[in-house]
Amino acid sequence: METNNKVSILIVDDEPDIREILQFNLQNEGYDIDLAESAEQAAKILSSKHKLILLDVMMGGISGFKFADQMRKDGNNTPIIFLTAKNTENDMLTGFSIGGDDYIPKPFSIKEVIARVRSVLKRSVHHSTEVQENIISVNTLEINMDTKIVYVDGKPIELTKTEFNILVLLIQNAGKIFSRADILDKAWKDDGIVLERTVDVHIARLRKKVGIYGDYIINRTGYGYVFNMPN
Repeated sequence: METNNKVSILIVDDEPDIREILQFNLQNEGYDIDLAESAEQAAKILSSKHKLILLDVMMGGISGFKFADQMRKDGNNTPIIFLTAKNTENDMLTGFSIGGDDYIPKPFSIKEVIARVRSVLKRSVHHSTEVQENIISVNTLEINMDTKIVYVDGKPIELTKTEFNILVLLIQNAGKIFSRADILDKAWKDDGIVLERTVDVHIARLRKKVGIYGDYIINRTGYGYVFNMPN
């Protein structure tokens, strides 16, 4: 898989060993990793490509909590998982109150980190229509609900209105199977009489247009279509 098809994660921690362990294991899981040894450096590196931040709380200079708080005040809603050696209820509440999405105490299990990363990334897709200016994101696929434009790897993809409606329907309800009749009802609206077989034709065209993401639009024989979230 090429790097530009991977989910980008920014790891911010002042301990080199922690950064190295997280980078090695998350890269093995297929993620694209950037590293920062301080909040100050993270501020220079952080960009819209990053879909998640693993953020150490206790660092020299600007703390993880202060950095996260400033991010949220600036309108940056990138999901954050806090990493900290402190494991008290007050610290956890502080992390969540300033907009953290999860909180992992050190020392941690790599398997636990990977599971939490997957969970937060999946949750973020369902909330993205409320943040990031009405943009739905799945890895490098982005749907702008205001302009009705779909991007893959930063490049605009030309979809018909119906193809756009089908894609939004499936991604907003990832994991849920829709029968052809359901898709006709929700994606075609008042377009007159349309045969169920027409759904197959439109989805075939949609799959080709969205590249690798077409592989996640699955036909469950006898049931319908579902969008399975990539790892």
